[in-house]
Amino acid sequence: MKTLLLPSGVAIPALGQGTWYMGEDPAQKKREVDALRLGMELGMTLVDTAEMYADGGAEKVVGEAIAGRRDEVFLVSKVYPHNAGRRSMQAACERSLKRLGSDHIDLYLLHWPGSVPLAETLEAFESLKKAGKIRDFGVSNFDRDGMQEASELPGGAEVAVNQVLYNLKRRGVEWDLLPWCRERAIPVMAYSPLESSANEQRRLLGNPHLLAVAARHAASPAQIALAWLLQQEQVIVIPKAVDPAHVRENRAALDVMLTAQDLAELDQGFPPPRHGSALDMR
Repeated sequence: MKTLLLPSGVAIPALGQGTWYMGEDPAQKKREVDALRLGMELGMTLVDTAEMYADGGAEKVVGEAIAGRRDEVFLVSKVYPHNAGRRSMQAACERSLKRLGSDHIDLYLLHWPGSVPLAETLEAFESLKKAGKIRDFGVSNFDRDGMQEASELPGGAEVAVNQVLYNLKRRGVEWDLLPWCRERAIPVMAYSPLESSANEQRRLLGNPHLLAVAARHAASPAQIALAWLLQQEQVIVIPKAVDPAHVRENRAALDVMLTAQDLAELDQGFPPPRHGSALDMR
């Protein structure tokens, strides 16, 4: 598995598994657990979740999937902004740990900027890290200004990751956020790498330029879209899949090496940003 280094020096897999929308239907739980286990067997040992997903239900799915193999997994979870205070974050983290069946979280993220002062949130992260409840911490859905603000606060230099919406159709982060993070060796974690809704995904994967590149590689359009992200500097990718065939398809994207011609054609189909814009969020 390709890995990147966090600012702390800890290695993190470049391709993992997302869990958004998991844990919502009890009838699907076994299927979701099996999919995560299959992904881990294929080397996708980074598992990303959040207390928000299915109101903790996704964390319970993850907990069942990693039972007996916690040491193999790089576990990421996210805290609600309203739970990001000194006392509230400690309680939220303990609840997540209980659902996950773990004594620590490898990377704990603030899900999006909220009303709790960022300085207080960073202090709470530091406290959890000192207590051994988390190994590293970071943020999600922060734009460049938010990252700059965090970097100037006590503890801000330890922000390890920024998880943002990033895919071929949504390249706005390339204007200023990605360069800012790369200069500081802070990986960006791309969520919804294949879009989130069925309609959005159809529009992405049906792009003729993407289809042409996929045909040249005898690969699926989804594999090309993931391979494109995986070839970006300092980017971690966390697609979600429940179908075993999709899990295997996601893993195979690591084996696709796009050429300069491929990248130029994808730029034609999905032009890079020509100006700054508000951060895309889901």
